[in-house]
Amino acid sequence: MPVYLDYGATTPLDPRVAAAMEPWGVEKFGNPHSAHRWGYEAAAAVALAREQVAVLIGAAPDRVQFTSGATESVNWALKGVLTAPGQRRNRIVTVATEHSCVLETARYLERLGATLTVLPVGEDGLVDIDDVEAAVSGDEVALVSTMLVNNEIGVIQPIADIAGIAHRHGALMHCDAAQGFGKMPVDVNALGIDLLSVTAHKCYGPKGIGALYIRDGVELEPLLQGGGQEDGRSGTLPTALCVGLGAAAALAQAELETGEAHARRLRDRLLGQLDFDYRINGALDPRWPGNLNFEVIGIAGERLLSSLRGIAVSSGSACAAQSGRPSHVLLALGRSPQAARASLRLGWGRFTTEADIDTAASELNAVVARLKAGRAA
Repeated sequence: MPVYLDYGATTPLDPRVAAAMEPWGVEKFGNPHSAHRWGYEAAAAVALAREQVAVLIGAAPDRVQFTSGATESVNWALKGVLTAPGQRRNRIVTVATEHSCVLETARYLERLGATLTVLPVGEDGLVDIDDVEAAVSGDEVALVSTMLVNNEIGVIQPIADIAGIAHRHGALMHCDAAQGFGKMPVDVNALGIDLLSVTAHKCYGPKGIGALYIRDGVELEPLLQGGGQEDGRSGTLPTALCVGLGAAAALAQAELETGEAHARRLRDRLLGQLDFDYRINGALDPRWPGNLNFEVIGIAGERLLSSLRGIAVSSGSACAAQSGRPSHVLLALGRSPQAARASLRLGWGRFTTEADIDTAASELNAVVARLKAGRAA
């Protein structure tokens, strides 16, 4: 079986999370919004999950609202701010390397009349603080949206500095933390975040559940109309999935330090074994150590990815894997389309072993050597 090194696309479901979820299907099936014993039991489980998520991000539980995942959370944050009653500001500022759910939502709002500014990044993948200051100055910006950990190159943006600029000019700060939630310390108060989007399946939880943190006092227009269960986000909550997100958050809280140290050891072990010319995409620091994205020098990208049979990796975001287009993140770094297609994204985490890394390094070295020999012939 191939070694799975695509943790950036999704993580395995932790068996402890699966065990926590298991009763909340057939055995405990109540609607958490119902006013009877079955409903109260489910509501208590949802409340605990909400608290577990809140603890991990330093928030009050009542400021955490469950959603179907990070994409919905992002849509609610951006659309909710721009269409909120009394909103007089009409500009969004974001970054060229954001996930497509941020960029496409912002472009949708632009088509409806909003003004959009997309900031460039340097070769290291980081936004220039002076560019942020210049873009946000004035009284037109309603929202600044910047991701914490980039989903393709793993670099960590200076969120606290960006949030400080946004607040000085009266704008709100939204952060897509899908790749950082459960992997590194996240404190919404210390970072100055007003809206935070997270998802479960990037931190060993189930797919189909996420959350949006909404700072007290921030008004959002509901994204979904209906019964208004989640502070205006309508729909019956999936108790089992909420429990899964909460359990994943609680485990992450207990294992933050050991998880980061483990990821760093594996990264250093892999880099120490690569025996071919490569170019790392994005800065190695600040960067989540469970990510490595590099161009293999002198190899056509389509041949490289299709030749790797012993390891599961990707060439960019899973959302764009079928498009055939080069990564917009790598293009934003100044990479050519050819270099972007010759780049690999590797990700590892909780269940990756040193033996997995050794197998991956051996496979990469062998495949690159074979492809280069074939080209020379």
